[in-house]
Amino acid sequence: MVTSSKPGTKNGLHVSQIDISESTRSRVITLLNQSLATTMDLYTQLKQAHWNVKGSGFYQLHTLFDEIAEEVEAFVDLMAERITALGGTALGTARIAAQQSLLQEYPLDVFNGPEHIKALVSRMALYAGHIRSAIDTCDGLGEPTTTDLYTQVSRSVDKQLWLLEAHIQA
Repeated sequence: MVTSSKPGTKNGLHVSQIDISESTRSRVITLLNQSLATTMDLYTQLKQAHWNVKGSGFYQLHTLFDEIAEEVEAFVDLMAERITALGGTALGTARIAAQQSLLQEYPLDVFNGPEHIKALVSRMALYAGHIRSAIDTCDGLGEPTTTDLYTQVSRSVDKQLWLLEAHIQA
């Protein structure tokens, strides 16, 4: 994981009056930056599917992928702003996201709707698992505000996963 230890920071953290220990803040920031990278990657993979879907049901899937991408993009700001509120540095460049994401690279030879859906379902499911794990970690650290942020994301991701899976379930 990429970290920051620049002048004006203490142990990589900006000085803050927030009543959360430096140790807890550091652990939560590291987790949030991992989530930020994965979320940014998920967003771009959704856009890849949105731009390249072909075939039967094109318009419905083109629209669905874009709507899900917009929801995922909103998580990026939530996570980055929480990182900075805790005194950290949000590590959100495309290069960092590519290096740190938990997701596999999106297949570039996928064009028909069902193949895009399968690729997105597998990535969305992995992402949902990561978010649930983050909820448990933050809860165990006694950090309810970040736990709540992850719970909000989890609720939305479960719905998005359901919307995708409904297209391949009989």
